[in-house]
Amino acid sequence: MGGVAALARQAGHQVTGSDQNVYPPMSTQLEALGIQLQTGYDPGHLKPHPDLVIIGNALSRGNAAVEYVLNQQLPYCSGPRWLGEHFLSQRQVLAVAGTHGKTTTTAMLAWILESAGMDPGFLIGGVAGNFPVSARAGSGPFVIEADEYDTAFFDKRAKFVHYRPQIAILNNLEFDHADIYPDLKAIQTQFHHLLRTVAGNGHLVVNSNDDALGEVLDKGCWTPVMEFALHGQAATSSESEWQVRLVKADASNLEFFRAGRQIGQLTWQMTGTHNALNALAACAGAVAAGVDPTTAVRSLADFKGVKRRMELLGERHGVHVYDDFAHHPTAVRMTLNGLRRHIGNARMLVALEPRSNTMQAGHHHDQLGPALALADAVAIKTGPDVQWDPQELTAKLDVPARSFINTSDMLQWLHKHAGENSHLVFMSNGGFDNAQQKFLNGKY
Repeated sequence: MGGVAALARQAGHQVTGSDQNVYPPMSTQLEALGIQLQTGYDPGHLKPHPDLVIIGNALSRGNAAVEYVLNQQLPYCSGPRWLGEHFLSQRQVLAVAGTHGKTTTTAMLAWILESAGMDPGFLIGGVAGNFPVSARAGSGPFVIEADEYDTAFFDKRAKFVHYRPQIAILNNLEFDHADIYPDLKAIQTQFHHLLRTVAGNGHLVVNSNDDALGEVLDKGCWTPVMEFALHGQAATSSESEWQVRLVKADASNLEFFRAGRQIGQLTWQMTGTHNALNALAACAGAVAAGVDPTTAVRSLADFKGVKRRMELLGERHGVHVYDDFAHHPTAVRMTLNGLRRHIGNARMLVALEPRSNTMQAGHHHDQLGPALALADAVAIKTGPDVQWDPQELTAKLDVPARSFINTSDMLQWLHKHAGENSHLVFMSNGGFDNAQQKFLNGKY
């Protein structure tokens, strides 16, 4: 919603906004644009009446501001609908969808287009290192992170059906968002609806080794498909196929191919097979938008990553501390696998906070153990919303592992089990009680 507000302001509208908690870095970005921020949902914030109220999907019936909008019959809509109808309708839209890697791939794609001189607009669901803001109007193609989560309390369709892209990247598809979707098939239906909106003269960039995406394509596809896969693991072969080879096992050095021909080699600061595939998808999407393939690959050498995506925060007494936005066992496994390949036999510790609705409900409980198997010590931060017993998980691990309610106790335990030249990864899609900085500051 902060990105939507920024884009509305850049389009010339007077914008004010309300949120329960207003904090940096988004608050400072918005204030710099001249957007007035107000804490809480007092109906008085809507006086005098605005021309339009854009309501985020975090709000529902019973919220004081929502009830005032309905009772006063004020014009309102969702953020995705406003974007689609008033901002994206005359743009070439590149949408990045999938369970994992949306934010990183969106940031990569925007940076490739920027490096190619195309002045892209973008809306990224995170803070990208290559840009000072997470949303920008731009004058060229528009890159948007296309979320499958529902749109608003009055619109239960996925957000991405409002964007109507000419180019859509489908990275992967697994079950998630158990609070709104009963099973994987329900999410596949939403992705099928997305495919129905992509222009016939556009492009779909699809992970050819993802069976769930294959089933979505089987439901109906009216757009040319460009498949991508790891080198030597492609499910099919065609002239439009993209592949990436890991020159180094940690994916810090990559070789890219299109239709069997090498188009470039990349040495960069990122690691992990998942990021190699993210980069491949971004390059394919950029080429579909008109970027030279070699230029696309070369530009990623300067890609600076995204905050909270295996972000190295600092080092204390030989312990390298990372922050990662983990929300699914597959993402946990791929991220830790990339780090393990990068650090070799060095000690790796993980602190995990099950924070997403799906993870708290225990839908991925059986997958967490294998996902954490590469760690040398594991701490689970539990809480009242976790509906399963973390001790059942820690008891099955073959390494020192414990669950904690108290952050201070957890940090003291991690300090005890860390050592010189070790790597500690804090994994959560929430605030984690600022445990990362507390560890770095030694304030247990």
